[in-house]
Amino acid sequence: MAALRRRTTAVLVVGQILGGFGVAIGIALAALLATEVSGSAGAAGLAVTASVTGTAVLSLPLAALMTRHGRRPGLACGYLIGALGGLVVVVSASRGWFLPLLGGMLLFGAGSSANLQARFAAADLAPAARRGRAIATVMWAGTLGAVLGPNLAGPAGRSIGAVDGRIPETAGPFVWASGIFLLAAVTTHLLLRPDPLLTARALESKGTGGTGTESFDAPARGKSAPAAGGAGPTGSAPRGQRALRRGWEAVASSPTARAALAGVAVVHTVMIAIMVMTPVDLAHHGAGIELIGLVISGHIAGMYAFSPVMGRLADRLGGLPLLLGALGTVAVAAALAGTADGRHSQSALALFLLGLGWSAGLVAGSTLVTEAVAAEARPAAQGLSDLTMNGCAALGGAVAGPIVSSAGYGTLNAVAAALLLPVALLALRSALRRTD
Repeated sequence: MAALRRRTTAVLVVGQILGGFGVAIGIALAALLATEVSGSAGAAGLAVTASVTGTAVLSLPLAALMTRHGRRPGLACGYLIGALGGLVVVVSASRGWFLPLLGGMLLFGAGSSANLQARFAAADLAPAARRGRAIATVMWAGTLGAVLGPNLAGPAGRSIGAVDGRIPETAGPFVWASGIFLLAAVTTHLLLRPDPLLTARALESKGTGGTGTESFDAPARGKSAPAAGGAGPTGSAPRGQRALRRGWEAVASSPTARAALAGVAVVHTVMIAIMVMTPVDLAHHGAGIELIGLVISGHIAGMYAFSPVMGRLADRLGGLPLLLGALGTVAVAAALAGTADGRHSQSALALFLLGLGWSAGLVAGSTLVTEAVAAEARPAAQGLSDLTMNGCAALGGAVAGPIVSSAGYGTLNAVAAALLLPVALLALRSALRRTD
């Protein structure tokens, strides 16, 4: 079992690195590409919004596929859809088609969805005491692609433009991204064997307890009885039963899972809303491109570089205390960002703390959802988690601009901080209930 866990983690780490490169290379110039194709600066944010929406919408179909057939086909399919989306973007940009380009970005979001759901695959075979670290290890692997990917977008665009002058330089990175997603799909399909989710189910059905898959909120049941709304131990699901319903029933039955879902959603939404508008605020106060790049790089480092630390804290302290700490950290970041008023060092600290809080929140929430839901219903609940957090983030990113335009950057941060309070109360209530 130890050797299988190491092999599974290694394959997921490789896939995460490749997928991270693919997402980051493509997204880096997406706003500029949308502006060029549409001819309007007002359309700049639509490409990224379409990608985030695709990540959200495609989370549940991929989760349903995993529920029936395991992690391997679900992850591979996500990367393949992302590769197809990248090619649609390239063709659309070459022809000057804006709406098909947005459709391609929607499909491109499946690559990000696969990358996100890979963290749950890492927890399938992990002992209960090490789930946080397993999730965090795979998240940490995304650091390389997230940090280096945007810096490779320029060379990628020039290389494709030199080969085919009909492809705009800003669309060239999507050619690279499609190739990288294809490589991630092949790697996952060939090497993620045996499938971690199906293996965990088989072990649980035999009563070996080898993975520590017990759920602290789930009602007791027999070894072969399926969870409510979920699939049986063989991985099959009743026909006509939707992944959304299975996921919601599993989450609704657990107070801890509800708090985790709300925590992940609000942390991700606040992070996206503030991060999207911070470069605009920095430029308004005289910051140059180089300084803005450094601030965003520090933010990304906070998001990924400390994931292993967050995993250890989740395993040692518990997911709920870490989630509360994450909400507090994000609140401090919003306060610092909203009151920076041209103090660039304060903005840099705020964005770093924002990334750190996001990292803690995602590790804590992912660990809690995995622990609080019965094994058979986990893929559906995890898919619902990704759908919710990315759907809320897409909405947050869409309204951030109008809020800043009408009321200012400080107001955006105040609104973001206010969103954290009810979720913090929900998490605190869940934590107190567990200590009774």
